[in-house]
Amino acid sequence: MTILRRHDTGSIAHLVMNTPQKLNALSDEMLAALQMQIDSLHKESTIKVVILSGVGKGFCAGHDIKQMNAARGEEDGGKAYYRDLFARCTAVMMGLQSLPQVVIAQVHGIATAAGCQLVASCDLAVAAEDTKFGVNGVNIGLFCSTPMVALSRNIPRKQAFELLTTGDFISASRAADLGLINRAVPVEELESEALKLATTIASKLRTAVKIGKRAFYQQLQMPLDQAYAYTSEVIVENLLDQDTVEGMEAFAEKRPPNWQVD
Repeated sequence: MTILRRHDTGSIAHLVMNTPQKLNALSDEMLAALQMQIDSLHKESTIKVVILSGVGKGFCAGHDIKQMNAARGEEDGGKAYYRDLFARCTAVMMGLQSLPQVVIAQVHGIATAAGCQLVASCDLAVAAEDTKFGVNGVNIGLFCSTPMVALSRNIPRKQAFELLTTGDFISASRAADLGLINRAVPVEELESEALKLATTIASKLRTAVKIGKRAFYQQLQMPLDQAYAYTSEVIVENLLDQDTVEGMEAFAEKRPPNWQVD
């Protein structure tokens, strides 16, 4: 069985997590498969948008607890394995944001713990209205410290801390209100809504979106004055791109642009 399926629709890549019996848990194998696709997508200039989804009853239930428990049999109680596991998971989460393509999470069922982290690490997210979100490790005595990083960069800190310390779940509509996802839609419209969003983004100039995504995450880490200085340089370079020149001239002349890279 292929644990991470891929099919492409034009310039849109669909990555589908395919271990429904594990609720698409981020097992060692799933993390490796995701990393392999991330490495590949970095080199694929024809792909503009990635949609990440899962089969079965839920999007992703977090880490594979059985694998984590099995590591306790090691001489060090699993310490080396756990360090390696979270290093690999971090690489996947950061890798999604470092991709030149926009990544959209298409979420259904549940997104818990590292599964919620996965949603938060994607650039955009669309969820079915009946989806539940949570960072519920605290319910089994394990604080969701690494999922906290992505979560606290998506939603207000007090809301994030409440979820982390109570283990409570929130609805898709609440997740949308907090900013964890972009919108909640009827489950029967989930796939079409994610594809509609992807298609809209894919219609834009690839180099502009690539430049913009990189700058978006870079400036978030900067003080206000540094962010303006950095993005001013970015937009100047963008203005000098020949396809941008063509796009602006086409706008002035009221005609479709003739972009060379798309």
